[in-house]
Amino acid sequence: MSLVALRNVSFSYDGAPVLVDVDLAIEEGDFLAIIGPNGSGKTTLVKIILGLLRPTAGRVEIFGCAPAQFAARDKIGYVPQKATHIDAYFPASVAEVVGMALLAGGRRARLPGREARQRVREALEIVGLAEFAKAAIGRLSGGQQQRVFIARALVTRPRILFLDEPTTGVDAETQTAFYDLLGRLNRSRNLTIVLVTHDIGVVNRHVNRVACVNQRLVYHGDHEGFCRSDAFREMIGHGNHLVSHEH
Repeated sequence: MSLVALRNVSFSYDGAPVLVDVDLAIEEGDFLAIIGPNGSGKTTLVKIILGLLRPTAGRVEIFGCAPAQFAARDKIGYVPQKATHIDAYFPASVAEVVGMALLAGGRRARLPGREARQRVREALEIVGLAEFAKAAIGRLSGGQQQRVFIARALVTRPRILFLDEPTTGVDAETQTAFYDLLGRLNRSRNLTIVLVTHDIGVVNRHVNRVACVNQRLVYHGDHEGFCRSDAFREMIGHGNHLVSHEH
């Protein structure tokens, strides 16, 4: 069974089509890059999967359920756009920000305080920030804040992690380290990852699946196949940047 399945999904804003007849399946263990130009519908697609938007037409299933009926929200981790744009004086520690994810849906009532604190420690260890647990979140660098929000998404031990334009505004070295971390999580924990980006330069050695969206799903398949596809050639022809690494 696919973790996520979309069948003939369309979506419009005020009558203007954003997505048209999208069929998409996300399998366990995928590291999927959803790519396409600005305004192509990538973020809308993720919001539909997460149940934040309802499609105009078509059917969506996540773990075999319609998003509105899906109750096991701890199976999903989500890092939204601009998650790291935090004021330097925001009054919360790193551990507090990570622990907030355990409050969703009354989860804290089901987790004793000791277990919750252990979950937070484990999540921060995974992203290499255990020593910053008591630090103010706003005082960390952009790259460190990225990892905090990854820890926040991981603290519920999800099976699938969605990230929407997670490296906007950070330097190339930080981006490389960030994607290396995602690659390790995908391989070592079999964590399914869905990465949304308009910059196809992130289609790197970690990604094994690519979905190219421009209102319609113009390509869905493996990374190598994408590099040989018409969709690839069209995107390059329109001036998009690509850094392609062999597996």
